[in-house]
Amino acid sequence: MDRPIDGIDGRTEPGPGRSPAGAVPGARIVLDNVVKSFTSAGSAKSVLALKDVSLSIEDGAFVALLGPSGCGKTTILRLVNGLILPDSGTVRVSGKAPAPGPNAGFVFQSFRLIPWTNVLGNVAFALSATRLSGAEKTERARRYVELVGLGRFAEAYPSELSGGMKQRVALARALATEPDILLMDEPFASIDAQTRELMQIELMRLWTMRRSVALFVTHSVDEAILLADKIVLMGPRPGRILEVIDVGLERPRWSYDLRAHPRYIELRNYLWERIRDLVMNDPGSDFYGRDLGVMSSSGRSD
Repeated sequence: MDRPIDGIDGRTEPGPGRSPAGAVPGARIVLDNVVKSFTSAGSAKSVLALKDVSLSIEDGAFVALLGPSGCGKTTILRLVNGLILPDSGTVRVSGKAPAPGPNAGFVFQSFRLIPWTNVLGNVAFALSATRLSGAEKTERARRYVELVGLGRFAEAYPSELSGGMKQRVALARALATEPDILLMDEPFASIDAQTRELMQIELMRLWTMRRSVALFVTHSVDEAILLADKIVLMGPRPGRILEVIDVGLERPRWSYDLRAHPRYIELRNYLWERIRDLVMNDPGSDFYGRDLGVMSSSGRSD
């Protein structure tokens, strides 16, 4: 780049528009000096997935975790959801150690729908652990099926749905518990580009209704800028946070030509260059494989 731009000047210390990864008063999610490693089955060798990761996320924030493969984005989601524990450091959600449950909704890249039950049943299944009565579960499930635009398909089975419709079901299922935290692991990566853009708008619309904390993993620079309030740029091997960037674009972002906005263009160019350098300087990446997907304007990682 010819010159630094506000909030993304590449310095190691916080600057205008950038946030330190340290604590934020009243933060909903806090990771403090987290280290996590994994050992492959049948191997004594461990792989360091995260090193000294510290991050605070306040209530109502939409945060994107962006970076090439191998930087620990999904590992952070699993730590926040309580599916795994850190080797050292601490993870706190609402001031407590996290645990799987209805307070966190999880949307996966694969739809993970139950094939032998219909759309309504798939969404209602997420409410199994709640104290709602059977009638209340059905009523709430139907409400969220309607919210994602699938009211006419409530009785349809997964095999009868398109990829985009399946992802809508997965989103409705995650939202139906009315969680404090919404965790999303590349939820739109396996659907076509046009449907992906529609789903991004749908997600922004639904998130705006409740403003729960959203933590969104993506390989796509465009998707991160479109959706997030803050972008956490991560580097690989071991996974670490390089910087936290305030997006600074007005909402609702579907109401104007976002991609023509000067801030959008500057952010995209900066992040594109940062990730390109990360991928090309990483001996463990495949230049012709998935990592180069972060540079795709469509956001697809293949």
